[in-house]
Amino acid sequence: MNRVRSVALAAVLALGAGCATTPEMPETVALPQVRSFSGHPEGETLPPGWQPWVLSRFKRSTAYKLVNEQGRTVVRARAESSASGLIHPLKIDPKTFPVLHWHWKVDHLIQKADNTQKHLEDSPVRLVVSFGGDLDTLDLRDRMFFDNVRLLTGQQMPYATLMYIWENRAPRETVIDNRHTSRIKMIVAESGRDRLGRWQEVTRNIVEDYKRAFGEYPGPITAIGIMTDTDNTGDNIHAYYGDIVFRKSPIATVTAVND
Repeated sequence: MNRVRSVALAAVLALGAGCATTPEMPETVALPQVRSFSGHPEGETLPPGWQPWVLSRFKRSTAYKLVNEQGRTVVRARAESSASGLIHPLKIDPKTFPVLHWHWKVDHLIQKADNTQKHLEDSPVRLVVSFGGDLDTLDLRDRMFFDNVRLLTGQQMPYATLMYIWENRAPRETVIDNRHTSRIKMIVAESGRDRLGRWQEVTRNIVEDYKRAFGEYPGPITAIGIMTDTDNTGDNIHAYYGDIVFRKSPIATVTAVND
C-alpha cells in the first residue's frame, strides 16, 4: 500500500509540473501566443486560452482571480493549503521564439518551503512550460514513470517540463531535479526576501535554460501554466502574475529588474 501511495503521489507531482491537459479540461486548439491578462476585464472569467488546472480531486484548489493592480489587470492567486493552477495550451517553436518574458509579485515567502525537499516542495509563484518530444527516446526509468502516471490518471505527461520558481534559500540559477523523473526540472528564477512586495520583470532564454537543464535542444512548446501552491507546508499566501510573452529578440539569458 505504501508503494502504491508513493506512486500516486509521484503522479500528482508530475501532473502538477506541466501536463498540457487534465481530465477537467475541454478539447482546445493550441494557440501560437499566450493570451494576455492585461487586455481582459477584472473578475472570475479567464481570458480565452486560459483554463483551470486541477491537479487532483483530493487537493484543495488555489483561487485565481483577475484584479486591478497599479492600473493593469493581473492574476491574483490565493493559496490556503492548496495546489492548482491555470494552464494555456500552445504551439510555439522555441527556436523561433526563444525569449520568455513575464511579471510576477510576491509579498511574502512560504516560511517552511524548500523545493529541494519533497515534503516541503511549495512555491508562492511558479511558471511552468511543457515541451513535446519523442517519448520512445526516454530511458527505462522515465518510461516506467510515465506509464504509471498514464495508468493512474489517464493522462500523458509532456516529454519535458521546465518550472521557474521563487525559492526561499536556493540561489538564483539553481537547477533542482525532480526525485521521480529526469524529465521535470525546476530553475530558481528568484530567491530570498530582497525583492518581496515589488513587481519583478523576468526574462529568460528558454532554449539556453532547457539545454542547461536537460542537456539537449528543446522540442515544441505545448503549454504554459502558472501555479501557487502551499499543499505541502499548509501555509496561506497570495501572489500576482502579469502578462506572459514569447519573443524573438535574442537577449541575455536572464535579467531581473524592478518596475
